Amino acid sequence: MGRETLHQQYEIEWKELDCFEKPFKRNNFFELIYVMEGTGVQFVNNHQFNYRKGNLFLLTPQDSYSFDIDQKTRFFFLRFNESYIKEKSGKDQDTVTHVAYILQNASHRPGCILKNKADKPFIFSLVNAILDEQTRQQIYYTRISEQIVSTIITVVARNIALKLPKNIKENTGEPILEILNYIQVNIFEPGKLKTKNLSRHFNISTNYLGRYFKTQTGETLQHYITHYKVRLVQTRLLHSDMRMSEIAYELGFTDESHLNRIFKKYNGISPTEFKRAGKR
Repeated sequence: MGRETLHQQYEIEWKELDCFEKPFKRNNFFELIYVMEGTGVQFVNNHQFNYRKGNLFLLTPQDSYSFDIDQKTRFFFLRFNESYIKEKSGKDQDTVTHVAYILQNASHRPGCILKNKADKPFIFSLVNAILDEQTRQQIYYTRISEQIVSTIITVVARNIALKLPKNIKENTGEPILEILNYIQVNIFEPGKLKTKNLSRHFNISTNYLGRYFKTQTGETLQHYITHYKVRLVQTRLLHSDMRMSEIAYELGFTDESHLNRIFKKYNGISPTEFKRAGKR
C-alpha cells in the first residue's frame, strides 16, 4: 500500500462519492474528513465505525483507512502536513500544546473526533464558511481560508485534549469533563495535580473526588494521570529528538529509571524498544 504525499502545507477538497476510490489509504500527512451528507462505515487500523452527517475524523500518518459508503456521501477533506503545524506551533505555547495533543492521537480507533457537544455546530459553520470562501474567491479569500483552517485545527485539538477514558460517554456530565481537561492542561505541573490541590480547585472533598473520578471514568485518578503521561512519552519518542532524561524532567518523573519502569509497566516494553518499533 503506497503512501499519498501532500505537496503544500495544507489542501482543501470536497467530493460527493458513491464509493470510496481506494480499498485502503495511508498518507504522509494529517487529514481531517468531515461528513456533510450520507452514511456508511469508516475503517481504520482493523476497526470500524458507522458514520453519519456531522462526523469529523482525524487520520494521522500512522493510520490506514477506508470508507464503505451506504448512502451517497459528501465529504469535506482538509489535509495538512507537519510543517504546517510546526510553523503554527512556533507562535505561542498554547498552540505547542495543541500540536502535542494532535500528534498524541496517532493510530487511534475510528470514530468522530468531536467530544465537545458545542463544537459540532461550530465545525459545521466553519466548514461551510471555508467552502463559501473557496467557491466565491473574493478578495483576501486565501488569507481568510487559512485563518479558518487554523481555527478548525484548534477546535480539533481542544477535542483531542478531552481524550476520554472508556467509561466516559457523550452525555457524561460537565464536572468530570472539566476535571479531565484541567488535568491535561496542567499535566506539566505536578503540584497542581495533587489530590488536595485538585479538591481545592474544584471545591470537592478529597475523599469524594477519588470516588467520583473512579465512578465516572472506571479508573483511579492517579492511574489516569500516569497513563496520560505515558501517552505523552510515546508522542515524544515518536515525534521528537528529546532525550529520555529531558522527557522525564518535563513530565515530572523522578529520573530516567523511574520513567523506564513506569513506561514498561503500561506498555510491556521499554521506551527504547517502543521507539525502535515505531521508526520501522
